Amino acid sequence: MKGIILSGGKGTRLRPLSYTNAKQLIPLANKPVLFYAIEQAVEAGIHDLGIIVGDTKEQIKEAVGDGSRWGIKVTYIEQDAPRGLAHAVKIAQPFLGEERFLMMLGDNFTEESIAPFVKRFRDDESINCFLFLKRVPDPEKSGVVELRDGKVVRLVEKPKVPPSNLVATGIYLFDHHVFPAIDRLKPSWRGELEITETIQNLIDDGYTVDYHELEGWWIDTGKSDDIILANRLALSRLRGCVDETCLHGETDVSGLVEIAPTAYIENSVIRGPVIIGENTRIIDSYVGPFTSIYHDVLIRNSEIENSVVLEHCEILDVSRRIESSLIGRHAYIANSEKKPKALRLVIADYSNIQL
Repeated sequence: MKGIILSGGKGTRLRPLSYTNAKQLIPLANKPVLFYAIEQAVEAGIHDLGIIVGDTKEQIKEAVGDGSRWGIKVTYIEQDAPRGLAHAVKIAQPFLGEERFLMMLGDNFTEESIAPFVKRFRDDESINCFLFLKRVPDPEKSGVVELRDGKVVRLVEKPKVPPSNLVATGIYLFDHHVFPAIDRLKPSWRGELEITETIQNLIDDGYTVDYHELEGWWIDTGKSDDIILANRLALSRLRGCVDETCLHGETDVSGLVEIAPTAYIENSVIRGPVIIGENTRIIDSYVGPFTSIYHDVLIRNSEIENSVVLEHCEILDVSRRIESSLIGRHAYIANSEKKPKALRLVIADYSNIQL
C-alpha cells in the first residue's frame, strides 16, 4: 500500500500566522503536526508516501526531506491551488497507480492508532473505501455521515441541518475505484472537488464503504484554540527528561518536563508538562503547565503557561502572565509603561509588540 498526506492549503483560519508559516509545520510538543501524521502512516506499514504540497512546498520539503528519518520514501506532488480533497487524490493518481492507499490530512491530530484498520483494509479486498468517523458537537462544519442499520448510506458536506453528529475525519482508505468516482464530479458551490461527493458516488455505485468510529481525541488544528488544545494533549504523552547541567541558580523543575541539553535555565520555575527546545534560554521566569517552547527562544523576567511559542522568539520583562497563546516565529514581546490586565495572543511571525 501507498499513502498520501495533504499538506497544501492556505490555512486561512490561522492568519496572520499562516501568511509566513505552513500550518502543517506548527509544532505540538515541539514536533510539527505533520510529523504525527507521517508517524501514523509509518506505524500502519506505509513506506511509500506522497505529500501533496502547495504554496508552502519549500517549507514542507525542507522539514520532511526525503523521508529517510522515518525509513520511508517521500514523493512530493504539487497542487497548483486548493481545489478540494478529491482533486488532491486525482493529481496523485500517477503516483498511486492501481494500489490501495491511505489518505490523510497533514494538520489532523488523533489519539487512536489506525494501524489495525489499515491492515484490515489491506487484507480485505471486498472493502473499497474505509472511513474514520468521530462524533462532534458541531457537525455542520464538516462532512457529515449518515448511517442506517450500521451501514454508511449518505455523506453531506457542511449541511445546514446535519443528519447526524458523525463526521468524516481527515483519514481515508481507498482502492482504485475512487478515480472513476472523482472523474464524474463537478466543482461544488465552494469551487472544489469534494471527497464527500466522491464517497457518495462509490456508495451509489454499490461499492462497499466501511467505517470505524475513532476513540479518544481528534482535532483539526486549523485554529489557534485547536492548536493550544492539541498541544496540551501532545504534552500529556511526555515521559520527562531533564539534563541537570542546563539548570542554573535557584531553578525549580517539577512534573513531566523535557528540556533539551543545549537549553539554559536560570533562576526560573518550570511546572510540567512542559517541553523546552534547543538553545532556548529562560531566565528569572515562570513556565507553567502545558507550554511548548521551541528552539532558540529567549524568555526573561516573564511568565507564560498553556501556550505554544515558536522558534527565535523573545519575551522580555512582561509584567502580566501570558496564557493560552500561540506566538509565531521571531516575535518580539517586551514590557512598556502600559499594563493590560490580561494577555491572549495570536502573533504573526516577525511581529514586534510593546506591552
